[in-house]
Amino acid sequence: MKETLIIAGFGGQGVLSMGKILAYSGVMQDFEVTWMPSYGPEMRGGTANVTVILSDRKISSPIAHEFDTAIILNQQSMEKFEPMVKPGGVLIYDTNGITRHPVRKDIEVYAIDATAECAKMGQAKLFNTMILGGYLKVRPVVEMENVMVGLKKSLPERAWKMLPANEEAIKHGGEIIRKVR
Repeated sequence: MKETLIIAGFGGQGVLSMGKILAYSGVMQDFEVTWMPSYGPEMRGGTANVTVILSDRKISSPIAHEFDTAIILNQQSMEKFEPMVKPGGVLIYDTNGITRHPVRKDIEVYAIDATAECAKMGQAKLFNTMILGGYLKVRPVVEMENVMVGLKKSLPERAWKMLPANEEAIKHGGEIIRKVR
């Protein structure tokens, strides 16, 4: 088993945190893991992406030029990373702010309206865990119990009171993701 994943969007969307949760989850599942963030100098609003590799074997390099899965959270990332999904791979995107939808026919495409759902709930901070839930529905590479351990490890102790809400957001993300093609 090897999953090479890129998560890309704007700073402040929880891109790096989502990758960190997956990385910790993989460690809890005894996988080999790499977590390689990339972001601009801006705190919020700049571009951010993270490459996560989860494998049951040694990982030769944390650098990837093709991805099994891409989670896309803004238009700039769609333009940059859609071509880098392997044929037969998966592209998941939040519909908010996407003006040109994915065009490739050789990959599976899923949409998730996490921005709209979080707005309805008045819980913008649950955006990234809702997206994570959609991803885990499509690609169940780590078990939920390990995801919850990974989530707790990635959050500061003062935020642990949000663990139940994040668990619900993960479950809800799995319910609202839909296959486009």
